[in-house]
Amino acid sequence: MPPRTNPTARQMRLGAELRKMREAAGVTAREAAQILGSGSAQLSHLEAGRFGVSEQRIRRLAAHYACDDAAYVDALVAMAAERGKGWWEEYRGIVAPLGPDLAELEHHAIRMHTFEMAHIPGLFQTEDHMRAAFRYMSPDWPSREVDAFVAFRSERQKVIAGGEPTPFDAVIHEAALRIRVGGRQTAVDQLKRILGLSELPHVSVRVVPFDSEDFAGAGYSMLYAEGAVAQLDTVHIDTGHGGVFVDAEPRLKQYRRRYERIGSTSLDPHTSREMIARILHEL
Repeated sequence: MPPRTNPTARQMRLGAELRKMREAAGVTAREAAQILGSGSAQLSHLEAGRFGVSEQRIRRLAAHYACDDAAYVDALVAMAAERGKGWWEEYRGIVAPLGPDLAELEHHAIRMHTFEMAHIPGLFQTEDHMRAAFRYMSPDWPSREVDAFVAFRSERQKVIAGGEPTPFDAVIHEAALRIRVGGRQTAVDQLKRILGLSELPHVSVRVVPFDSEDFAGAGYSMLYAEGAVAQLDTVHIDTGHGGVFVDAEPRLKQYRRRYERIGSTSLDPHTSREMIARILHEL
């Protein structure tokens, strides 16, 4: 079977984790290839996510690498066993390149945490808010492309509003709540959506108010997705040129600390709902 030409972010993550495990054990690529009875080129493809890998091979490598973290190895085996294509694959090549990878990350997360400074979290946005934002940033897009992006983001929202929702913690700066994307009525409907979601038992919404005297995190908007084990946590960051995934443990540690720090400057969920209701009343 030829190697994959365009492995997904999750497939590359699995390969990267196998490489990290090997390097932590001080095993060379040649030695690892010999363990599997393959060549160095095949191992390179495997560790780049271009080849799939069986449960037997993962467990054989873990044993030779002396990795005794059973939960971690089981999580890698589960990743390798994912054969079906998720709904997001039909949007690959239609929405932003990493869009389907983000949807897959959200689908597999066991809990998500987000901080937004100037934007409403995508999983909270109303359709009118989405359309206004897309058309503002890309006024030349044809309607069919806008429709595709709206449909894709709406489908993503099922991860927190579907039958088996994922716990979701959102910290939102007051600035994002006051920006009138799409005009007054769209802003009214958007705030009502957030208030409704904040009442769900698995959703937490906290607001960082303008008058917070201990906030300096304006540049750290993020989505922190918890994996099946801590080693598989991932941060997603939006940039002007698309999304970026971060999974190196030292950087994950930094983002966890930043999120905790920002959260410590926010209002509690009840007081946050009261503030959102006041902003809504002012509209």
